[in-house]
Amino acid sequence: MKFSKRVQSLPPYLFVQISKKIAARKARGEEVISFGIGDPDLSTPPHIIAELVRAAHDPANHRYPESEGLPEYRKAVADWYKKRFDIKLDSEKEVVSLIGAKEGIAHIALCLIDPGDVALVPDPGYPVYSIGTMLAGGETYYLPMNEKNKFLPELDSIPASILQRSKVLWLNYPNNPTGATAELDYFNYAVDFAKKHDLIICHDGPYTEVAFDGYKPVSFMQAKGAMDVAIEFHSLSKSYNMTGWRIGMAVGNPDVIDALRRIKSNMDSGIPQAIQHMAIKALNGPQDSVAEHNRIYQARRDKVVKTLREMGIQTNIPKASLYIWAHCPQGYKSAEFAEDILEQVGVVVTPGNGYGPTGEGFFRISLTINDQMLDKGLAKFAQWKSKKV
Repeated sequence: MKFSKRVQSLPPYLFVQISKKIAARKARGEEVISFGIGDPDLSTPPHIIAELVRAAHDPANHRYPESEGLPEYRKAVADWYKKRFDIKLDSEKEVVSLIGAKEGIAHIALCLIDPGDVALVPDPGYPVYSIGTMLAGGETYYLPMNEKNKFLPELDSIPASILQRSKVLWLNYPNNPTGATAELDYFNYAVDFAKKHDLIICHDGPYTEVAFDGYKPVSFMQAKGAMDVAIEFHSLSKSYNMTGWRIGMAVGNPDVIDALRRIKSNMDSGIPQAIQHMAIKALNGPQDSVAEHNRIYQARRDKVVKTLREMGIQTNIPKASLYIWAHCPQGYKSAEFAEDILEQVGVVVTPGNGYGPTGEGFFRISLTINDQMLDKGLAKFAQWKSKKV
């Protein structure tokens, strides 16, 4: 039996490996508390679920949907972008539905990358940026991000020989895994850079609605000239705790949106219409739940940072996202520390090197764990003792 070279070279997805380790320990009867995957533990708001129930009883929603999404859903996305970011979008040409942002992120490489082309990918960054590039036959050039550059890629440092072969620049703010944020001045700089080097920018922005201390993240599409060179991926997953319903959107340059729509129409059958109706209710309905969820996440953030700092672990306080990005204790590499804390106290963290080479020496903690388990997990975390001498 022979498989394609792309499958043979495909690494296991980071969270599949983590889930296997958790399952193995639970099978032995051991308690495991996971700070690993960024999957909101809070429920989808009741008024959104009620709309799903109503729509599910409508026979019109029992048939194949369209890959591009219902016109009503795309209009709701455009209206939400106008209300939230004061961005005017043509819902017919500049919006397409996604089966969650991850699907669109993976598929966009098939629209933009030919074998031998280069995608510029933030490091550390969401693994699907580089995996999608690889599946399309392209190459990834990692853009190192660290505390020195405030986790903002230094675009002017990219070698000319790389830029000549580059097609795509990936950005992601608020950032996963670092929790870093970017403002419009950086996005304006990125647009100018993209125009100069004939790049398409793909901005991944699913955490714009998860923010703390009164901070309001911006959309990349607010940058001057962004519509000329960019699209933005977004999702209802983190904003409304809808990860399990798999619905998102891409907005931006109409030519790139059209290319993504054409790829999708040949590869998927779209989002079930009842789920699109619940998403419309989420986008058009009351937004009180967003603020309430952020209040809960902020309290969790503060508890995690306090515990880590009391342990002498260096970390910043993020203004947005669902994650704490922390330095490993002295003498530990990322995977080594993650394995050691799992073995000693049954706590799961995500090793930073799973997000790229520059993630080595860090680990990520997710805030998507209920408060009782959070407190219990942090108490266990504080019991960890370094074996290094």
